[in-house]
Amino acid sequence: MGLTIRFATSQDAELIVRFVRGLAEYEREPEAVEVTPEVLRAQMESSDPPFECLIAEQDGTPAGFALFFRNYSTWRGRPGLFLEDLFVTPSYRRKGIGRSLFYRLAEISAARGYGRMEWSVLDWNTPAQEFYRALGAQPMEQWTIWRLSGGALEDFAR
Repeated sequence: MGLTIRFATSQDAELIVRFVRGLAEYEREPEAVEVTPEVLRAQMESSDPPFECLIAEQDGTPAGFALFFRNYSTWRGRPGLFLEDLFVTPSYRRKGIGRSLFYRLAEISAARGYGRMEWSVLDWNTPAQEFYRALGAQPMEQWTIWRLSGGALEDFAR
């Protein structure tokens, strides 16, 4: 059977949440996950889903995922792909699955006429940084991501 990469469906909501939890554990924030399979399922079945997701399966067994959505570059005047999450189950790492997921994302980006792919990486995650550099990606060292969320977002909105 080998490696297959397919688009996720709403029936994959539980699997996606398992992958999200695995990523959160790896990133040392397992309690930060709030999403439920029911929330993802409803979003994926909506007329305008907020994300797309690829599932990697090795010999029919789920091995990893890539969750992404469209963003926009005013400088390029074109949409782009923002990779929110990429995760490969530890027992399947170093088998080319992450690279295959990235390759599929690049194919999707090119086919859709996107101008670029972007994602965030934690400062301490040197294995991921080395992986991305090996793919030809470069860090945007002059840029810092800022976030307004939770109570701070709600307070400001009032």
